[in-house]
Amino acid sequence: MAKLVNQAASCKPDRSDGRMPGEASKDSTAQPAGHMTSTAAVPPAERAEELRRLLDYHAYRYYALDAPEISDAQFDRLLRELQQIEVEHPDLITPDSYTQRVGGFVSGQFAPITHMARMYSIDDAMDLDELDAWLDRVESALGAGSAVYTCELKIDGLGVALTYRSGKFVRAATRGDGYVGEDVSRNIRTIADVPMRLSTEAVERMGDDASEAIEVRGEVYMPKGSFARLNATADAEGRPPFANPRNAAAGSLRQKDPAVTARRDLSTFMYALADTAPVHVTSQLEFLDWLREAGFHVNPNVARCASPAQVHDFCADALAHRGGLDYDIDGVVVKVDSFELQERLGFTARAPRWAIAFKFPPEERRTVLREIRIQVGRTGVLTPVAQFDPVSVAGSTIARATLHNIDEIERKDVRVGDTIIVHKAGDVIPEVVGPVLDLRADGARPYQMPDRCPACGNPVVREPGQVAIRCVSLDCPAQLHERLLHWVSRGCMDVDGVGAELVDKLVDAGLVRDVADFYTLTSEQIAALDTGRVYQKTVAKKGVRAGDPILVGKTVADKIADELDRSKSRPLGRVLFALGIRHVGKSVGELLARHFGSIEALIEANEEEIAGIDGIGPKIASSTKMFFSVPENLQVLSRLREAGVGTQEGSGEVEAREAEESGVSVELARQRPLEGLTFVLTGSLEHRTRDQAAAALVALGARVAGSVSKRTSFVIAGPGAGSKLTKAASLGIAVLDERELERILATGRVSA
Repeated sequence: MAKLVNQAASCKPDRSDGRMPGEASKDSTAQPAGHMTSTAAVPPAERAEELRRLLDYHAYRYYALDAPEISDAQFDRLLRELQQIEVEHPDLITPDSYTQRVGGFVSGQFAPITHMARMYSIDDAMDLDELDAWLDRVESALGAGSAVYTCELKIDGLGVALTYRSGKFVRAATRGDGYVGEDVSRNIRTIADVPMRLSTEAVERMGDDASEAIEVRGEVYMPKGSFARLNATADAEGRPPFANPRNAAAGSLRQKDPAVTARRDLSTFMYALADTAPVHVTSQLEFLDWLREAGFHVNPNVARCASPAQVHDFCADALAHRGGLDYDIDGVVVKVDSFELQERLGFTARAPRWAIAFKFPPEERRTVLREIRIQVGRTGVLTPVAQFDPVSVAGSTIARATLHNIDEIERKDVRVGDTIIVHKAGDVIPEVVGPVLDLRADGARPYQMPDRCPACGNPVVREPGQVAIRCVSLDCPAQLHERLLHWVSRGCMDVDGVGAELVDKLVDAGLVRDVADFYTLTSEQIAALDTGRVYQKTVAKKGVRAGDPILVGKTVADKIADELDRSKSRPLGRVLFALGIRHVGKSVGELLARHFGSIEALIEANEEEIAGIDGIGPKIASSTKMFFSVPENLQVLSRLREAGVGTQEGSGEVEAREAEESGVSVELARQRPLEGLTFVLTGSLEHRTRDQAAAALVALGARVAGSVSKRTSFVIAGPGAGSKLTKAASLGIAVLDERELERILATGRVSA
């Protein structure tokens, strides 16, 4: 391979794949993560806010969790759309926008370390046209032919910064958010190619600055051979494998036990310095020579390119030879070589103008599509998954990839038996590119999604305007675990003592097949459940021996039975929320309960009547009618009614209990003084959680919404309030603090 150059502060995410809890992730089975619906009618301010939320979410998945959900290309499309909006509407730029900062997160697992200087991102060029556009800008700014470039392989690893003082290693930090990283000093010491002391020659070249602290930057990576051995060991021990070498390197460096890191066979390539002045060099190539002399591991594939044409040649050569390297790369970093010219070009808010990362297209392979299987997710979404002959792509073997939904299958025209092209989006996520039509067999038929759920056999539905096809049956086994946990959760039926472990035991024992089965359980059945643990020693007084199974027991079982019995009197709004009807949350459930008074009346209502309720709308009306159109759901409701679960709006006793649980006056709650008002809570509260505050407001008749709109009456804001506060200001909505909230809950009156 021709000699190339190296990379200054690793480009944006070395992304692998992600989920910070939030609405953006809940339906990722229904469509590709990061997918956006049509934005033609969305106001720029709303779209910009949504894009910032998506970018923050996916950056968190990538940097903090090492578990990305979307590819680099999808992330870049979102970022570029936000950049375009901010160019056209500069007034929409916010200080926390992803366009104004370096991506990344700092976890709380390690002590924080502040970098000596900011570690910038590098902008991406996704194709040769974008690379040429950057080269043209540089040539225009500096004068045609005046710039010499260094080209370096873009290593797919984890960015780190190593600090040395008087030539001795002091500490090491991850890249973090560009300003602050995580202290991984103990783990870095275990990496063999990291020098603990710089060479005498390199230190002497620093002259009078030899005692100054310097921060050397580069990439920690895992060689492909080491990655293969690590996954082979994991497979032999029954542990899940790492998705790719980048994930393996990140996970290995973030180990609490340095001995684990030492066994992972990590390596480094160093390529940058926070401040090059102490080493007395004037260009990137000269600095790389100093790094080698100092004892650092520097990538040998570096080239000095005197023209844009030579830059093209280097990129083409690197792409052609990427498969022969013992480490993963996903592009080439091109820099203006002269530090003086770099200084003249300067920086944008998040990246240097003197560098660009040319991203490689994903590595592609051909294989044969053998089957399209349907997976039923926990929310009932039917997701088609391609099963194909195993093929090695970007360092690992893949044999399946999600096809997302029927629209995606039809768009790509993928059929069973096709020879297909597959790649890893962002070198991470397996993806079917499309079929090789010239090799399609005669008679290959377009794929049809099933009209019944493969898990339970019930009919499936597709909401108007939605790509997702769903099973909405309450007795679907694929959704059973999540539906049962949702039913007993605190915001729903609030059954204390019933968690994920007990639900698993009840399902495995065949005692619970839907939510109505909770109310057929006896204390004896619960007490006899095996917890999966055993006694460690013999206790004669209790009549147990070492190795005997530990059962749930009578004391715990009686408590759970009492809790289940108590849950029967929960108000109707909670019951509707607990049923798991799509789009029906706690506040919507309360609106429906208040309007119709009973489940029976709600079942009889038509979509227009439901949609006409203030705060409901056609989407909720459609999903509600769809839920009650499933015969199996009506059967479960009938059994709930027979068991004594309330299906009518509560009596004064229920309202009184709800008020007491919310910490507000029962007498005040009966007056419903806040009826007709809509509140939005944002930020943190000192005296109660946001859920508790919301419950108290609802008990007084208010509606609590999750987002700010023109219908919002007041926003309650505590420390850490973010975009909701900004939107409230833009709409002129009154913002109240926690002190005012407590006064409202005590008096039922709003003074603002």
